[in-house]
Amino acid sequence: MKKTTLKELIEIAIPMVVSQGAFAVMIFTDRFFMSQISPTHMAASLGGGVASFFCLSLFIGVLSYANALVAQYYGSEQYAKCSRVVTQGMILCVMSLPLLFLISFFVSDLFEGMGHDPLQADLEKKYFLVLMWGSFFSLSKTCIASFFSGIGQTRKIMIADTLGVALNIPLTYLLIFGGFGFPEMGIVGAGIGTIIGTLFTLVIFIFFYFGRSIRDRYHVLRSAVFDKGILSRFLRLGFPSGLEMFLNVAAFNLFLLMFQSYGIAEGASAAIVFNWDILSFVPLIGLNIAIISLIGRHVGSGNMDKANEVIASGFMLGLGYSAILAIVFVLFRESLVDIFIVSPVDHQEIRELSSFMMVGLGSYVMADAVILVAGGVLRGAGDTRWLMVASVALHWIMLIAQYAVIKVFEYGPKASWIIFVGMIISIAAVYVLRLTGQKWRDPEALRQVMAEY
Repeated sequence: MKKTTLKELIEIAIPMVVSQGAFAVMIFTDRFFMSQISPTHMAASLGGGVASFFCLSLFIGVLSYANALVAQYYGSEQYAKCSRVVTQGMILCVMSLPLLFLISFFVSDLFEGMGHDPLQADLEKKYFLVLMWGSFFSLSKTCIASFFSGIGQTRKIMIADTLGVALNIPLTYLLIFGGFGFPEMGIVGAGIGTIIGTLFTLVIFIFFYFGRSIRDRYHVLRSAVFDKGILSRFLRLGFPSGLEMFLNVAAFNLFLLMFQSYGIAEGASAAIVFNWDILSFVPLIGLNIAIISLIGRHVGSGNMDKANEVIASGFMLGLGYSAILAIVFVLFRESLVDIFIVSPVDHQEIRELSSFMMVGLGSYVMADAVILVAGGVLRGAGDTRWLMVASVALHWIMLIAQYAVIKVFEYGPKASWIIFVGMIISIAAVYVLRLTGQKWRDPEALRQVMAEY
């Protein structure tokens, strides 16, 4: 591992970590605001938020592969094609809208069918539908942000995302609780605040995209054309990523809905623990995006020695960061849980279960780092079909096991949580086995990745 490669990865990754961290803070504060109303509102914000991401996940997974595509064209010095990737992505955004509205119509009635408390189910549905109204802004933002990560200009992403969150947090507070002329809108206000923040971020991205330096080098003004070759690569390599994300989020969402069917205390405990999970996991996604970008660039230029240096640097950063978090989550678990509990005496059941689950979070946070580093390498190299098969298979095996534990044998929430932790660790082990193999490195496989057909 060379210091220059580590420095390059850090320079790309840190703005992405800040950007993803800002997104995590936004979700964290939304759920914290909800916890100040009631545990039911907090659980509903988790259920409705995960359901909306589930509906968008297939399309986000496809569109976010623009990062690798742009990086590969950048590495091969085909700069004009970088902006054409954005155009093909926007075509996909528009094409996805009718299907998204159809999906949201059916999913909105899922909460009550999963046995949730009627009040929680009603709140989840409202929050979910509001978020779905802003789906086009979310998808467009994903596409154009992936362009900037692909060319390595992640500071622009950091600026846009942090400004969006800076607007979102105070605006969401006012929309939830009212004040300064804003009505008190509760969980609906939280959803509206998220949409406005996303739109504001998208506007900043568009401003950067049409700036002179980007416009001239990447021929942005001549990029608004249909490109069959690039679109075919987008779908051939991006669709497995999108399908993987969709099926994995579906499995996670169904697990979460089943877990919440234990009761309000269990649903609130899950919301608390996954809030801390987000603060650890989402910044690691920033590292994952940086690794995809650099690996894609070196695949495009045919320099696999540099790719090996990126792998070593990625593991050093990911494992170092997650090890610190693992210690914090285990040693300070009760204090971290108490932040979300207004009255520890009245909610002792939530406090006890959440503390147990925080130990599990501390146990798998380093496995998350391994998954995101190894997955970023394989995704950047175009090994998306294998990732889809392996990851989806393990997630759905976990879901079947969860159904047996929760619905068939009716074991308690602690047994369910142990199975979830085991699944995360198993995925990390499988990814490492693939990464240390040679199939994804085969020169013919890499040539096929770059082919336009």
